[in-house]
Amino acid sequence: MRTKSTKQNKINVVTLGCSKNVYDSEVLLGQLQANGKNAVHEDENDDGNIVVINTCGFIGKAKEESVNTILHYAHKKERGEVDTVFVTGCLSERYKPDLEKEIPDVDAYFGTHDLPNLLKVLEADYKHELVGERLTTTPKHYAYLKIAEGCDRPCSFCAIPLMRGKHVSTPIENLVIEATKLAEKGIKELILIAQDLTYYGLDIYKKRALADLLRELVKVEGIEWIRLHYAFPTGFPLDVLEVMKNESKVCNYLDIPLQHINTDILKSMRRGTTFEKTNKLLKDFRAAVPNMAIRTTLIVGYPGETEAIFEELKQWVIDTRFDRLGAFAYSHEENTHAANLVDDVPEKVKEQRVSEIMEIQSQISFELNQEKIGNTYTCIFDRKEGNYFFGRTEFDSPDVDNDVVVDATKHYVQIGQFVNIKITSAGDFDLNGEPV
Repeated sequence: MRTKSTKQNKINVVTLGCSKNVYDSEVLLGQLQANGKNAVHEDENDDGNIVVINTCGFIGKAKEESVNTILHYAHKKERGEVDTVFVTGCLSERYKPDLEKEIPDVDAYFGTHDLPNLLKVLEADYKHELVGERLTTTPKHYAYLKIAEGCDRPCSFCAIPLMRGKHVSTPIENLVIEATKLAEKGIKELILIAQDLTYYGLDIYKKRALADLLRELVKVEGIEWIRLHYAFPTGFPLDVLEVMKNESKVCNYLDIPLQHINTDILKSMRRGTTFEKTNKLLKDFRAAVPNMAIRTTLIVGYPGETEAIFEELKQWVIDTRFDRLGAFAYSHEENTHAANLVDDVPEKVKEQRVSEIMEIQSQISFELNQEKIGNTYTCIFDRKEGNYFFGRTEFDSPDVDNDVVVDATKHYVQIGQFVNIKITSAGDFDLNGEPV
């Protein structure tokens, strides 16, 4: 019989997946803290006797990581190293009956909209008055700001609407309150996230209101950078470009997952666009904000992607020269529209295509970085590792983009502060520089 641990109640929240999950975990931690609970995020000693795992269920590898993490803590429970294991998030929302059957040692599973119920089993009350209150887990100078939940897009490959529900925008006034509270805590950079920034406002304001939101957020004292993540290309509100151009606080940066360029593949993906429309949109971006850094993500190995179609995709990447790019192998997801298609590209071929795209992007990134040598950029510094400080320009988002590296044996910079850095050398994905 399993023995109960002798630890005092300590709740360890473990987060998997994207920045939207990070945000949800922060809200959970804020609620627990307001209830007087001893709650931590990914405790480095892993000694919480109560574990809450916030899972990802987006694609195959993410689901595998989530399942492995659940099994890890279920085994710790069996050995008496933890008392209670709860699972929440996207995987739990999507596969709750299967998980309950396959991993019964978990005490309870919760979906993406079950926060009040999760708090109840943690003996905490859901406090509705905590607008904008959360316990941030990112470095003290930047934070994610989730401006909407869910998605109304019909993309054939994506299971997010199954897990997150319909698009629901957060009112501008609530987001301004949250941004103000973050600024009061020392946050200087806001990273706006949603499954689809482009759709923001349509449900509550009956118009695309991302530009209106930005105009209010730039007024928040203490916020210096506002970065846009996860815009959908179809119906992109071009007035956002005017705000980006005219408001110095809005970074000249846009994360816009385009997924593919072949018109037939885009049609099958149900993206609502074409080769021509996509290229025109990118041309409009660069005409309106010439120094904008554009990040995109691509899916390779989608059903029907022949060698000829893949060659078209590669040539487009070469011609377009994205500042930042990530590529992923297509994952066949049940209950999505694309699940009705034949997954006809072998896994080995998918992975080879990912490698080919990233090799092309590596060369593009190297060439673009060489052009930065000798220039001076305002950078914010996130961390120190060993003998180096690591920072970012306004054209770089945390964890996914270039680092600006400063030799700590020769120079000192303050973490969380803006510093002017002259670039002295550059590689594929790093810039080296010194303070000026």
